[in-house]
Amino acid sequence: MNLNLDRARTNMVEQQIRPWAVLNQTVLNTFRFLPREKFVPAQWQNLAFSDIEIPLGHGESMMFPRIEARMLQDLDVQPNDECLEIGTGSGFVTACLAHMGKHVDSVDVYADLSQQAEKNLYSVDINNFNLYIDDAGYGWEGNPGKQYDVIAVTGSIPQYHTGFEQRLKIGGRLFVIVGLAPTMQAMVITREDHSQFNRQVLFETVLKALDGTEPTAQFQF
Repeated sequence: MNLNLDRARTNMVEQQIRPWAVLNQTVLNTFRFLPREKFVPAQWQNLAFSDIEIPLGHGESMMFPRIEARMLQDLDVQPNDECLEIGTGSGFVTACLAHMGKHVDSVDVYADLSQQAEKNLYSVDINNFNLYIDDAGYGWEGNPGKQYDVIAVTGSIPQYHTGFEQRLKIGGRLFVIVGLAPTMQAMVITREDHSQFNRQVLFETVLKALDGTEPTAQFQF
């Protein structure tokens, strides 16, 4: 069984993730190391490494592995980074951020998903995280005064707003997907100084909107 899991994990990296221009060795090693199957609901275990969005309940799902990996690569997570995740979900991206960075604060609107994510994280001996139940669709007010090196938003927002980027340290990076189906834009925002932000469009994709955000006109620069 372990050999089959190792083969499936390797195939995920080589056939899904690497072809999506994910070449960062730390990211590739993270996907090879972390047991993604432990973050997948029991009824979907046989699809843990498939190129699908695995359902979690409440209409939520895990992101495609290739999108998770691109996000982590574009965030350029470093060993001493303090990370914030908006949308805990299964806890898999939380685990990746915790493995690559120093510490993760992760926020989800659903208590049952957060509780299961906590169990998933402890099951793989990850403990450098704190989980919070809150609505953070327009930014998060928890841990007031704390700034982050990395902010990963795991659901899309219909129109860009500055609620997340205000929590970045200078030099910090934010990943978010913006727009309305069928065309959304993945963006990385870097805080250059107190008032200046560099906002870069990376690629097009589609991702479910964060709960609590309402569709409006598509974002344009």
